[in-house]
Order: sequence, then structure tokens, then C-alpha cells
Amino acid sequence: MKVLVINAGSSSLKYQLINTDNNDVIAKGLCERIGIDGSKLTHKPTGKQNAEIVSPMASHADAIKLVIAALLDKEHGVIGSMDEIGAVGHRVVHGGEAFSGSVIIDDEVKKALEECSELAPLHNPANLMGISACEEVMPGVPQVGVFDTAFHQTMKPEAYLYGIPYELYEKHKIRKYGFHGTSHKYVSNRAAKLLGKPIEELKIITCHLGNGSSITAVDGGKSVDTSMGFTPLAGVIMGTRSGVIDPAIIPFVMEKEGLSIKEIDELLNKKSGVLGISGLSSDFRDLETEANNGNERAKLALDMFINSVKRYIGYYACAMGGVDAIVFTAGIGENNGPMRAQIVECAEFMGVKIDPEKNKIRGEEIDISAPDAKVKTLVIPTNEELMIALDTKALVEGK
Repeated sequence: MKVLVINAGSSSLKYQLINTDNNDVIAKGLCERIGIDGSKLTHKPTGKQNAEIVSPMASHADAIKLVIAALLDKEHGVIGSMDEIGAVGHRVVHGGEAFSGSVIIDDEVKKALEECSELAPLHNPANLMGISACEEVMPGVPQVGVFDTAFHQTMKPEAYLYGIPYELYEKHKIRKYGFHGTSHKYVSNRAAKLLGKPIEELKIITCHLGNGSSITAVDGGKSVDTSMGFTPLAGVIMGTRSGVIDPAIIPFVMEKEGLSIKEIDELLNKKSGVLGISGLSSDFRDLETEANNGNERAKLALDMFINSVKRYIGYYACAMGGVDAIVFTAGIGENNGPMRAQIVECAEFMGVKIDPEKNKIRGEEIDISAPDAKVKTLVIPTNEELMIALDTKALVEGK
């Protein structure tokens, strides 16, 4: 089956057409500046010349029409007719408590997603626009929602509840939801295959490290705890996000600096993290360059990030009663060997030990453990689009 994977943002739309029979990417691309002057589509068909199409896109429906036209085009197209697309899989950021797995989208599902929009106001409305656009342009083609939060719905109340009055959870569903679930699910399943063991027998800590980062404890194939919380702001220090802080800091800073709710939210989400600590950049590559040139605040920002990841690895190893493998994925996790080494160096007492030569690898699926390591350390490039495509195929085919 050929599955079209859609990841719709407020003014952008990423896509991949994947053949789920062999997991090959047939084509992928990006629609930019939807609803804004200068909108364009960058289309990358496998085995053919890339194409850049500059065309007005007033809506997501216009974007989807351009995507379909590109896929069908005589020169850079990859399919002969729309009939070749068996289903569409949509990345949806927030499924709340309503969805513990992927679902075929119907009116009831869309209503539930609208209700979740206040939990993800920047993402869910855009995801819904993508769904509506595909329904308009491809009537009758099954649409499937795959949720970032679904994988974490296996957490127990003691892991997902906060120490606030229980009534607030009952009234407003304030709890830990977790994010990057599709990535954590994909790499933990790949880890089991690399180790040659059933995932039901493994305790895995997955580290999705990028500008946005989250760590997850996966016990027997299920998420039992994760670092992000009610929103993606919680957990480790990130590019521009603060990560976990003392809640009393918020009203204190608001009063001292005269900030509004909107301003403190922007400070914590867009002006904090390694950007706020360094005063330089949210890009870890920039910070490494500056740290190597003697910039102490850049070095401090990196050290704080590494320390925060270490905390969760130790915490989750204890929570699961042990660990069989630590997995690194996403931009930093897949490509930054020195940072991987710094993160795990304190865990040798648990049996974690890496091979320095293997650890030089960037962006490849590899076991970087030393021969005598009792706990495996793996690098696994994430592939959320493939996970979405496979979930979509399984649902549509009823498997």
C-alpha cells in the first residue's frame, strides 16, 4: 500500500509518499508560507530531479492540491493516478486522553481533536486543517490520525498526575501527556530488533535529543514515564524552552519584571533553555563552537543540558528496576558523538560503556557499546513518517 503521510503546521505542510510494502520513500516535500505571499512547494521525488513550484496557496486545501499535482506530474511525478494512494496518515500532536492509539478519522474523532485544541493551540488546529483539506481533495480515501501523545497513554496515574488538587485533573484534564511518542515508539521497536529480543522482555530508555528534547522509559514496549508533561515545555532544558523549573519562579518573575501571562509564557517557551543561559543561540552547534573558543556561558548551557539528560536516565533506570539499552535519536542524539559520550560517562556503574571509535558515527543505526558493556547504547535515526505510514496501513487493512 502507498500511504501519503501529512504533517500540517499553521503555515506549512510536510509530506511523504511511502510504499509500506518495502518501506521506501517514493517522494517527499514541503509546502511553505501557506496563506502568506511567496508560498512555494519543494518536491523531492526519489530517482528524479527535484522540483520547486512557486504558486499561491491560500489554504491547506490549495497546498494539498499542489502536492497531488506534483505527485501526478509527467516530469517529476511518481504515481499514475490517485487510485494508487491507499490511505493518508496524519501526524496529530495532541490526542489528550481520548486516544491511546492511532484511529481512522471520522466526525467523532474530529470533534474530539477540536476539544483537545486548547491543550495544543499551535498544533491541533493546523492538524485539523490538514485533515479537512485531504478530505476535500481526496474524498473516499481513508484518513488516519497518529498522535504524538498516544504512546504515553500507558503511563500509570502515579506517573502522569501532578501534585495539585485532584479536582483540577477531573475538571481540566491537567496531567502529564508526553510528546514525541511516535519517535519513542519507533526507536524502541527498532532497538528490540537490533538486540534480537522481544520488546516485551526489554527495559529501554529512549533519548530524543534535538532543539526540542524528551526522554522516555519504555518497559516491555510500553511508555511508563516521559520527561515532557502537560505541554512540551517540561523536562530537560531545550533550545529555547526552560524545562522543569520551580513553579514559584513564575509568579516571582511576573511580579518583579511586570510580565503578563502571555509574556511569561513566551519567556519560558522562546527565550529560555540554552538560548537563555548562553545569551547566544538555541543551536547546539553554535554553542559548541563558542564553548571551544572559550565562551563560558556557552559551555555552561551545554553542561546544563547534558546534566538534565543524565538526571532522567538515572531516574528511569531506577523507576524500571534496571535498563537493557539506552537509545539516542533525533538531531543531537543521532549526530553528536561527544555529547553522547558525556551523557553516558557517569553511568558506567550501571554497565553502560561505549566504544569511542563506533561513537564517531553520525546519523546511522548502530550499536556503539563497548564489547564488555552490560547495558547496550544504540544510535537509531528516528523515522516518525514511516511509523505513521505503518500504523495507517495496519488500521486500514484491519491488522
